[in-house]
Amino acid sequence: MKAKHSRRDFLRFSAAGAIGAIALSNNALKASEAISHLPAGVDPKSFGIGLQLYTIRDAMAKDVPGSLKKVSDCGYKYVELAGYSNGKFYNYEPADFKKLVNDLGMEILSSHTQVEAQGITLDNAKKMAEDHAKLGTKYCLQPWVVEEARTTIASYQKMAADWNKVGKIMKEHGIQFGYHNHNFEFGKVEGKIPYFDVFMKELDKDLITMEIDLFWTTKSGNDPVEIFKKYPGRFQLFHMKDMYTKQDPFYTTVGVTDFAPVGEGLIDFKRILAARKIAGNKYLIVEQDSSKDGLQFDHIKTSINNLITKILV
Repeated sequence: MKAKHSRRDFLRFSAAGAIGAIALSNNALKASEAISHLPAGVDPKSFGIGLQLYTIRDAMAKDVPGSLKKVSDCGYKYVELAGYSNGKFYNYEPADFKKLVNDLGMEILSSHTQVEAQGITLDNAKKMAEDHAKLGTKYCLQPWVVEEARTTIASYQKMAADWNKVGKIMKEHGIQFGYHNHNFEFGKVEGKIPYFDVFMKELDKDLITMEIDLFWTTKSGNDPVEIFKKYPGRFQLFHMKDMYTKQDPFYTTVGVTDFAPVGEGLIDFKRILAARKIAGNKYLIVEQDSSKDGLQFDHIKTSINNLITKILV
C-alpha cells in the first residue's frame, strides 16, 4: 500500500464517508462496463471467492451500494470489510449493511479492524465483538501494526498477549479472530523475527488464525508453502494478491506499487493452493492495494476470472 493511504488511516475513513449513490468518475464507469462479461456457463459465486473492500476504497467512500453491486456482478461471493468505526460499517448500522450485502447475493465473511499500539481494554474488545456479531461475520482481523509498535520484541509480545485476550472475547461471540501480515513482521528485531519468534509461538492457535498475505510474504523472501509445512492448519484465510516484479527480500510497505491482479504477475498460485489442506485454508480473498491505471474494478474482474478459469481448475 502507498504510505499516504495506510490501512491504519483508511480504517478510520468510514465515519466521514458519504452514504448513497454519487456519480462515479469516467474511469469507474468504463470499469463497470468491463465487468459484465464472464465465461459462459460459469457461476463465479460457486467458487466462493471473497474480495477485500480496501481494494475499492475510493469507490466505497463515494457510493457504497453501487460499489457493492459491481463487486457482486463480478461474481464475488464474499466481502471482507475495512470500514469499521464507532459501531458502524461504512457508516451503516450492522443490520443495515448486512442486508445491503445479502440482497446482492453476497455474504460478509470477515472484517479488518484496528487495535492500537497502546493495547486494548476488555470493554472496547467486547464492543468490537458485539458489533461484529450483529454483522454476522465469521472472522474479525487485526490488519496492521503501527510503526511505533514494531521497535522491540517486548512490544510484539505485548501485542500477542493482547490479541489472545481479544481472540477469547471474539470466540465467546461466535467469531474467529485473526492477524493479517505484511512484510515487516519478517524483518529482524533485536535479533529475532517477530512473525516466527513471537506471533507463531505466542499467539494461541485456537483463538487466532493467520490471514496470510501471499504478496507481502513473498516480498519478505519467504515461501508460503514452507511456512504452511512448519505451522500446519493455522492459515484459514489467504489474501490473493499478485506482483509484477521479483525483488530481493525487504521489510517495508513504503513505496511499494507493483500490485497486480491475481494471475497477471509472478506468483505461482497453483503451487501455493496445492498446499491449501496443509495450511488449513478455508477461504480465498482477493486484494489489490493499488492500481497503476486506476481501474480497480477491471482488476478485480481480471483476478476472479483468472482464478476460476486458470488457477482453480
